[in-house]
Amino acid sequence: MPKIPVKVVTWEDIVVLAEKLSEIIKNSYSPDVIIAVARGGLVPARLLADSLGVVDVLSLKVEHWITTANHTTEARIKYPYKVDLNDKKVLIIDDITDTGDSLILTSSYVKENFSPYSMKTATLQHIKTSSKFVPDYYAQEITEWAWFMYPWNYWEDEINLVRKIIDEKKSKDLEVLKERFREDYGVDPPVPLVKILEEMRRRKIF
Repeated sequence: MPKIPVKVVTWEDIVVLAEKLSEIIKNSYSPDVIIAVARGGLVPARLLADSLGVVDVLSLKVEHWITTANHTTEARIKYPYKVDLNDKKVLIIDDITDTGDSLILTSSYVKENFSPYSMKTATLQHIKTSSKFVPDYYAQEITEWAWFMYPWNYWEDEINLVRKIIDEKKSKDLEVLKERFREDYGVDPPVPLVKILEEMRRRKIF
């Protein structure tokens, strides 16, 4: 079994999930404003804004998963602000509910500081077995926890996952990293590891 089970999500997967989520929402809710939970919810929010015909898209930066598969003890809004949405129907969008902490925090913050007329939440994926929060809408229910590697996060996730291997094995040998990546995470990296190593050097990670 992998040390950290990883699932690679492709752009094609995202399009399918976004279209499914859009159809689900259209049957019961017509938002005036979409609020993306940044950073993971930014791309899904833009896709949903397009398919739902929503022009106003805001975002709130939530810090929780600081590094891949390692989260802080408490989610927090990094750049708080206030806006009056008392006459608006709001839809908060994130990529996934894994712990649920980000949407719990964002929902509470929006309710207290934006005063929306109504508010719903949506994610592309929902991990039923680990999330404390169930969004109003989701496109796919997951029953076993895994770290979902989205295409807007390939580089960041791979760098963090490779760093775990380097810290453990004390080796930067490309073949060793390739073998251990498959063993430890159960997938082949979507970005070639040779490029990941080059980027880690550019960022002065090692």
